[in-house]
Amino acid sequence: MENILVKDIMLKLGEFPTVGENELFRESIEEMNKFGLGITCIVDSRNKLLGVLTDGDIRRLILRVQKPLAAIFVDEAYSFSTTRFTKMNENTLLSEAVIKMEKLKIWDLPVTDKNGVLKGLLHLHPALKFVLGI
Repeated sequence: MENILVKDIMLKLGEFPTVGENELFRESIEEMNKFGLGITCIVDSRNKLLGVLTDGDIRRLILRVQKPLAAIFVDEAYSFSTTRFTKMNENTLLSEAVIKMEKLKIWDLPVTDKNGVLKGLLHLHPALKFVLGI
């Protein structure tokens, strides 16, 4: 695992949920369900990562916002997303990324280039499968 990079294990674009910055909250949840992941990456038209919406964000939103769930569904997902998120470069060592994920207690880590363009998503399960050789 010493020389394995994040890009060797990460999910590629199209293998995890992404939505545009003007997509509805409901569509973000549908993308999460489609891929079976607890995160949606929100991007602009150039695929620059603007925010992430996680299962935890949704739980906190339901408790915090005092309006019907149906009203939230028609809002833009970006307005509820986390814009101060942790991301990783694709050339980072996998071991370093997994340590970061453990420290932050997160399952998913967006992978971007130096300009913030989304390249992939490091999900903990494939990383563990690789480490365990399964």
